[in-house]
Amino acid sequence: MSFSSDVKLELIEQKNEPCCQKAEAYGLLLFSRSFSANSIEFLSEQESLVQKYNDYVVMATGKPAEIKKTPAGNHKLIVRNKEQRLKLLSYFGHDANEVSLRINLANLSDECCSRAFIRGAFLSCGTITDPEKEYHLEFTIPYKNLTKDFVRLCEELGFSPKTTIRQNNHIVYFKDSTNIEDLLTAMGATNASLSLMGIKMYKSVINNTNRRVNFDKANIKRSTDSAMIYIDAIRTIEKAKGLNSLPSDLKELAMLRLENPDMSQKELAASLSVPISLSAVNRRLKKLVEIADSIRTSSVKNR
Repeated sequence: MSFSSDVKLELIEQKNEPCCQKAEAYGLLLFSRSFSANSIEFLSEQESLVQKYNDYVVMATGKPAEIKKTPAGNHKLIVRNKEQRLKLLSYFGHDANEVSLRINLANLSDECCSRAFIRGAFLSCGTITDPEKEYHLEFTIPYKNLTKDFVRLCEELGFSPKTTIRQNNHIVYFKDSTNIEDLLTAMGATNASLSLMGIKMYKSVINNTNRRVNFDKANIKRSTDSAMIYIDAIRTIEKAKGLNSLPSDLKELAMLRLENPDMSQKELAASLSVPISLSAVNRRLKKLVEIADSIRTSSVKNR
C-alpha cells in the first residue's frame, strides 16, 4: 500500500469523543464525491473507509446506504433515497435550497472538533505523497467557497496552506515538512508524523554526508591540481637547468615535491630538514613556478 493509504488506515482507527465523532462525520461527508439533496455519493479504494462513511449515514438517518463494488475494484456508496438524503443534510444543518456549499461551523463546537473535521476531510479528499520522494499533502475540493472556508479554518488552527487550481478542482496543499508533521499530528496520525520526522532526519544525515564527501573531493581535486602545477614547474627546471641550479632551500623542496606528489603543502612543510610554515612553503613553490615560467618565456624568444 501507499504511504497515503497507510495514513488513512491510521486515521480510520481513531477513537472520537461524541462531539468529535459528528465533526469527523461532517468532514467526511461534506468533502465527499457529492453532498446535496440531489446526490450523496462516496467512492474509495478502501472498503473500511466506505464502511465508516456508511456508519455515519446510519448515525444520522437510522438507515444504511447502498454499497457496491465498481468494475475498477473501488467501493462506491450511494444514498439513493431522497428523504434519507434530506435527513442527512438536515443532521448537519444544511438544506435542499443551498446555492453554495459552505462549512457550517455549528458542527465544530471546539478545537478538537475542528481537528476531527479536518481528519474527516482528509479521509474524504486528501492525499499525501511518500515523504521519501517529496513533502506534499493536499485536499482536492470541487467548490470555491468551500475551499475558502476550509483554508480559513486551517489558518485559525495555526497552519499555512497554499492553494491552486487543477482540472477545475481547488487544491489546498502543504509542502513544508514541519507543517505537514503538525497537521498529521493534529488529525491523529501520530505514527505517520513520526515516520515523516524519521525520514526527514535520515535525509538530513545523508545530505550532510554527501556535502562533506563532495567538499572533501573538491579539496582533493584542488590539492591534486595544485600539486601538478608545481611538479610540472619543477620538471621544467630539471630538464632545462637541473635541480642543482636551484638554491639549497628550493632544491630540497623541489625534490621532496617530486618524490611525494600526494603530500599536502602542510605535510611538505613538516617534512623538510628544517620544518617551515605553510606560508613559507607556498612562497617557495611559487618561486619555483616563476623560475619555470622564466625558462619557458626564454625558450620561446630563442626559437
